[in-house]
Amino acid sequence: MNEIKRVIKDADKLLLLVVIIAALFGITAIMSSTRIYETNKFVIVQSGAFIIGVIAMLAIMIPDYNSFAAVAKYLYILSIIMLVAVLFIGMGREEAGSKSWIRFFGIGIQPSEFVKIFFILTFSSHLASVEEYVNSPFPLIGLLAHGGLLIFLILLEPDYGTAMVYIFMMICMLFAAKISYKYIIAALCAFVPIGAVMWFFVLQPYQKDRFLDFFHPERDMAGSGYHVIQSKVAIGSGGIIGKGLFKGSLIQSGALPASHTDFIFSSIAEEFGFVGCAVVMGLLFVIIFKCIYTANASRTSMGTYICVGVAAMFIFHIYENIAMCMGLMPVTGIPLPFFSYGGSSLVTAFVAIGLVMNVSSRTGTATI
Repeated sequence: MNEIKRVIKDADKLLLLVVIIAALFGITAIMSSTRIYETNKFVIVQSGAFIIGVIAMLAIMIPDYNSFAAVAKYLYILSIIMLVAVLFIGMGREEAGSKSWIRFFGIGIQPSEFVKIFFILTFSSHLASVEEYVNSPFPLIGLLAHGGLLIFLILLEPDYGTAMVYIFMMICMLFAAKISYKYIIAALCAFVPIGAVMWFFVLQPYQKDRFLDFFHPERDMAGSGYHVIQSKVAIGSGGIIGKGLFKGSLIQSGALPASHTDFIFSSIAEEFGFVGCAVVMGLLFVIIFKCIYTANASRTSMGTYICVGVAAMFIFHIYENIAMCMGLMPVTGIPLPFFSYGGSSLVTAFVAIGLVMNVSSRTGTATI
């Protein structure tokens, strides 16, 4: 009990308040966007994940974040086991042909979401142990292999959107470790041939359609381009203050697909308007700012890398999801943190915030 009181006392109160407001706003938006299904299942699941997430967030603050280095190899092994297991017993959307979920008693769990936390911890520990030699070939190869194996397993599902999140986290954490620009330039040069190989030999037709729809969504208005077109209509129709809760015509008629998951931002735009979108983006900005600020203030390298990894995860999710809803990025199915429906995503987001607050409580930045 005393330890719990200490955790609450040392917690970053502003960050704690912001994430709770964001999650509650998200549950409200989900309640409206799932009203058409005439069931409370989605709200109940998200509310349950909210409670579990808050408890997990506070629990992850109890041990000193530096102590995770001692169990990093076990967390990495567990990550591999989880990602391999989903390949054999996983479930997913048939039209996408992917296996990203494992179901227990009717509840779906997405291992790749939870593994994000393990990746941040294990990669941070690995980076901290070799940071003086990060630009030497063998240590760098080891780091790339560390992240590459997990990314490869996720690609086998296949879940290219989530794989991109891991790649972005790894790049940002390596950048924080002051990796040489020559490696960054080499990676950028390799992107073109790798992209060509992916396009001609790896991507499925529905995935190619998403990229083509990005450049010209009107090419198949009733098919692959329908989601993006309806999303932009919903955003535009919300105006300044929106149509009001439960009053969005596209949402309540079911005309906006995935309105509670991938396109939750469009749902908020239609019913809460520009003001609601500004609130959402303001809350998310504070979250990212606090992550970066804590990373800069951390007294240890591992603390810095943990916060950079969390910030990178949120930045990619936020940018990709909102840009996707506005037709500025291809549709990838990346959820909007704290807002999109998904228990695994919400719990993961809260645990990630718990790690940042763990660092901030030990660096004196929790009250800033």
